[in-house]
Amino acid sequence: MIVNFYHLARAPLERVLPSICEKLLGSGVRVLVVAGEDMLGRLDEQLWTYAKDSFLPHGRERAATQPVLLASEPAAANGARAIALADGVWREEALGFERIYYFFDEAGLDEARGLWRRLNGLSEIEPRYWKQDENGRWVQGP
Repeated sequence: MIVNFYHLARAPLERVLPSICEKLLGSGVRVLVVAGEDMLGRLDEQLWTYAKDSFLPHGRERAATQPVLLASEPAAANGARAIALADGVWREEALGFERIYYFFDEAGLDEARGLWRRLNGLSEIEPRYWKQDENGRWVQGP
């Protein structure tokens, strides 16, 4: 299983998350986006308005029918194989998904480093670190 660590140093989550969800949906993979209740409303609005020429089907209700499900708990009621931990909080249940996207900013850097060390030692997990370069492109780090 792959755990993608996304270091949000240049772009906010609201600009990064929609593009990752689009790519996953484009490859036929449903997504579960997990965050605290206080953040879910903002993410819901942002996924509706992030681009004028694009539509990203998502929601918080009718969970089983949502290609991108927004939830406060890491339970894939929509059959998601990918999970995005949008609020920088690690949840062990994420290890039950095929693809994990863990987003963190500078404030969560120490926690992310500790998590990286722990997961990097497990044979069934391949952690990948992503950070934006000076041109805004996401590059995989060491």
